[in-house]
Amino acid sequence: MALHGKRKRISHILTNSQIPNSQSTLPCTPQNGTFSQEDGRSGRFVEGSILRITMQNFLTYDHSEVFPGPHLNMIVGANGTGKSSIVCAICLGLAGKTAILGRGDKVSLYVKRGCSKGSVEIELYRAGGNLVINREIHVENNQSIWMMNGKHSSQKAVEEAVRELQIQVGNLCQFLPQEKVGEFAKMSKIELLEATEKSVGPPEMYNFHCELKSYRTKERDLENLCKEKANFLEKAKQRNERNKVDVERYHMKRRHLDRIQMLDKKKPWVEYETARKELEEVKKQREEMKKTAKSLKEAQAPLLRKIQSIDNKLQPIENQMKEKTIKIREASQKCKQKQDHLDRKYKEIDDIKQALSLKQTEEADRQKRIGNTKRLIQDLQRDLDNMGSQEDVTPKIEAVNTELRRIQEEKARLDGERQDLRRDKDEANGELRRLQSRQRNLEDMMNRKEEKLRSRFPDTHSAVLWLRNHRDLFEGNVYEPMMLVINVRDSLHAKYIESHIPVNDLRAFVFQKQQDMEKFMTEVRDKQRLRVNSVIAPAESCANRPPSRPIDSLKRFGFFSYLRELFDAPEEVMSYLCHQYKINDVPVGTEKTKSMIETVIKESQLRMIYTADEKYTVKKSAYSNKTISSNSALRPSQFLTIAIDAEERQHLEEQLGAAQQQVQKIDARMKAAEEQQVKLERRDNELRTEKKHLSELKGKKRQLEQRISTKQDSLRQMEQGGINLQEAEEEAKTKISHVNDQKVAIVEEILNSMKFRARLSMEKVFLALESAGLTAEKTKLESDLRDGSAELRRAEQAFTELDQRKTSLLGTCKNLMRRASDICNMNPGETVVPEILRTAFSELPDTLDEIDAMLSEERARAECFTGLSETVVEEYNKREKEIKNMEKELEEKTNALNTYRQNISEAKERWLNPLKSLVEQINEKFSNFFRSMHCAGEVDLHSENEEEYDKYGIRIRVKFRSSTQLHELTPHHQSGGERSVSTMLYLMSLQELNRCPFRVVDEINQGMDPVNERRVFDIVVKTACSGNTSQYFFITPKLLQNLTYADEMTVLCVHNGPYMLPPNKWNDKAFISSPLMPTSCGRDS
Repeated sequence: MALHGKRKRISHILTNSQIPNSQSTLPCTPQNGTFSQEDGRSGRFVEGSILRITMQNFLTYDHSEVFPGPHLNMIVGANGTGKSSIVCAICLGLAGKTAILGRGDKVSLYVKRGCSKGSVEIELYRAGGNLVINREIHVENNQSIWMMNGKHSSQKAVEEAVRELQIQVGNLCQFLPQEKVGEFAKMSKIELLEATEKSVGPPEMYNFHCELKSYRTKERDLENLCKEKANFLEKAKQRNERNKVDVERYHMKRRHLDRIQMLDKKKPWVEYETARKELEEVKKQREEMKKTAKSLKEAQAPLLRKIQSIDNKLQPIENQMKEKTIKIREASQKCKQKQDHLDRKYKEIDDIKQALSLKQTEEADRQKRIGNTKRLIQDLQRDLDNMGSQEDVTPKIEAVNTELRRIQEEKARLDGERQDLRRDKDEANGELRRLQSRQRNLEDMMNRKEEKLRSRFPDTHSAVLWLRNHRDLFEGNVYEPMMLVINVRDSLHAKYIESHIPVNDLRAFVFQKQQDMEKFMTEVRDKQRLRVNSVIAPAESCANRPPSRPIDSLKRFGFFSYLRELFDAPEEVMSYLCHQYKINDVPVGTEKTKSMIETVIKESQLRMIYTADEKYTVKKSAYSNKTISSNSALRPSQFLTIAIDAEERQHLEEQLGAAQQQVQKIDARMKAAEEQQVKLERRDNELRTEKKHLSELKGKKRQLEQRISTKQDSLRQMEQGGINLQEAEEEAKTKISHVNDQKVAIVEEILNSMKFRARLSMEKVFLALESAGLTAEKTKLESDLRDGSAELRRAEQAFTELDQRKTSLLGTCKNLMRRASDICNMNPGETVVPEILRTAFSELPDTLDEIDAMLSEERARAECFTGLSETVVEEYNKREKEIKNMEKELEEKTNALNTYRQNISEAKERWLNPLKSLVEQINEKFSNFFRSMHCAGEVDLHSENEEEYDKYGIRIRVKFRSSTQLHELTPHHQSGGERSVSTMLYLMSLQELNRCPFRVVDEINQGMDPVNERRVFDIVVKTACSGNTSQYFFITPKLLQNLTYADEMTVLCVHNGPYMLPPNKWNDKAFISSPLMPTSCGRDS
């Protein structure tokens, strides 16, 4: 600390707090709290150092200003006083991100609670005029308003201004907040190198490194690209080399196809010429055949005239033969009719004889039936005589009928009663189902409560299942967890119950007897290893304990009930809650209560109060006797939102029991009715069987009498219907004699008709002989004529065929000419073959056979070249062009690669040599620091591959015991204190090399042992207070006694507490000269 003679220091309180628990920072600052360029102190600040920090409504501060010194600034204060708030102000005031601090992710969270906005103002030293940055943070929209030197600005402009001053709040080597201390050791070697380059290296070093990484990335890309293109080029050349043979074969095939095409063009011309010659020959043959047919036709005329003369003679003869034939047919028809008439007379005699035979048979049958009927009547009469001695069964039948009517009436009565019972049962079942549905709804609500218990506390749920199966093991009452047995009457009030009763008690089992609880806990906790809670109800019930005052006396404050009246629970559970949590004496209020909460606390003297959404706890200080209240927001209910009306549930169970009993009574009555119905059915069947038997006895006698009477009537009819056979025989003989006379007349007519038919047949034979002579002569003439006609027809047919062939050949010639012209692409009407084709045709065969043979041969040769297409040649030519383009492109990429390699070599030389020198300087200081602590440490530049510039990193290796080897600093190998010492010494190694204007380290000494802390503190003081270092902020909640201090240090003490003096009454001189001031800090403050 500087003495008063060396440097004027006037302590000045620059904290203005309006709350009882206020904070203040005691800095060493000028009286007016500002710096000017003419101030002597300004000359000791480096460009970008912090001159002033002003905080308004920021975290713990209402208003505070901090004036740090140019070298080491020790910010000291107890935990929670606001030391880290200054670090947050530096970060956020210089446009740092909230993620750097590791606290809240929103900037609005850094505004003091209850305020709508806050601000941070930082004044930075700048040779051309100080830079004042102001950031005003608004809570409502989480936005910030920026100002630089009193003018509105943007965050981007602030970031640019901060960057120009070499300030890097995101670099852990420069800015190490409390929440990020542990992350320094977690930084990889690569991250540490980049942070070191940014912090202490020349401005161009990190840029060279980035250029090298970019060049190396592009070099790898170009190397891969060149390799890919070279491989692709080689493959393309190999593929073209392989395809070269296919291309040659394709050209050979093309020559064969061209020859085939030329043969196809010549073939129609050869076919046309062949067809034309054939047409001329056919024309000549046709004319000759026409002359032959004409001479044959003239030679047939005399024969035709003779044939015509014979036809004239044959016509009258044929007409006469037709007339004779008709008459013969008529005579034959007449003979046939007479013969049929004679056959009918024979049949008529047979019918007369058959009718007589039928009458004889019928009379024999009648006599036989008469005998059988008489014997049957005698048998029936004997049966009737035998039944005369049996009694009359009619009275018995009447008695049975009476009994049957009575049974039917009883069955009808039972059916009506069963229908009434079924209706009653349907109504009772409907009521039972309705009640069961309501019961299921209640059970579903209980199941949902139980499901919440199972998902949140599975061990407790397992214990509930065990208890349900083993209730017989306990003597007294045992209740399941309170959250299952407590029933909140209104789900809106569940939040009060859950806020008042801890979760551990809500999931606790309640026992009436101590031994039952011990037995239960031994089983489920000791044996089953389940984590459960249990409580025992008080021996004397407190469930009905009255409150300290009636609720009516509190209604003026908005209270409407005590907690106990908001829910139902078993007596033992309610007794425990009244005894343990005084639920009978904790009132619940409304918004009205909240609006007058100060009056309620002052006048009601209540210790715990619930409003609509908050819980208030009121205490009285044992020292000052002041009333202290705290409030907390009520959380939404999680377990007791499901409300079940206990009275409704009990009433529902009673209704269910009554409904089940009613259904059972109806079932019993229906069963009795069904049994009575079965008995009646059985008796009815027995009576009907008896009635049937009696009816059969009574009807049998009547049937016998009726059958005897019927048979006697039938016998009389058969005796009256007899036939006189003698008269029938005489009548038959008379009829036969008459028919024989008719037969004789018919035979005479048949003989006459046959004689007439014979005479006509002889006349027809004579005419036929005459006709046969003429016909033979005609046949001979016609044969001669046919011979001449056949030759004529052959001549005419030959002429016709030749004429048709001529027409066909003419059309063929035209088609062949048209086809040949089309194939040769000749103009319409052009008939002369072009000269170029005639020359080509002259080298080809002239006959169709030779052309076909050559076509077959050429096609066979072309077909040998399979798997070839024009695309092969196209791809070959295309690939040849691509190969040339790729060779050119590969040459360009290779040149570019060589250029990049040259750039890399130059950039590497500019970057690596200064970097190695820088690392050596850091290593020298780091090793010296560790050596002064009787430990060892070294820093080196590490890279597995010299050409992989993105893999370069700084490796820190340390050892704190002589018996061990150097080990790399990692988050796991060293202890927390060792990591803190290593981190601090590395940062101090950068201090003299640092090109950044200030460095911040927050509570890094927390994990150190006193020996290491003292050593590190000495190193920090010595290094940070040297003449050529930048500003340094060291935040710590405590310091060891008898530390070594330097005059260049500035100590900033942060105070807070309920008895802080107002800012206008604080006297720093009086505080420094106070006998209570520690000796070690008495020189300055």
